[in-house]
Amino acid sequence: MAVVNVKSEIAGNVWKIQLKAGDRVDVDGEIMILESMKMEIPVLSPKAGVIKEIRVNEGEAIGEGQLVAVIDA
Repeated sequence: MAVVNVKSEIAGNVWKIQLKAGDRVDVDGEIMILESMKMEIPVLSPKAGVIKEIRVNEGEAIGEGQLVAVIDA
């Protein structure tokens, strides 16, 4: 399996984490939702696989390009 790093495309706050380590995710599956400027922006999986690690917590402020999850694809 290849390791895929999922990074935030925007700066914002982690509003809701949808999956946890060990969960299966499909291509374009929603991993979490970020909130920025009163908008909800989903973070989608670029590949199908298993969530290896979630690197952020709900309510956390994150920066653009920050690593938010790791997937075994």
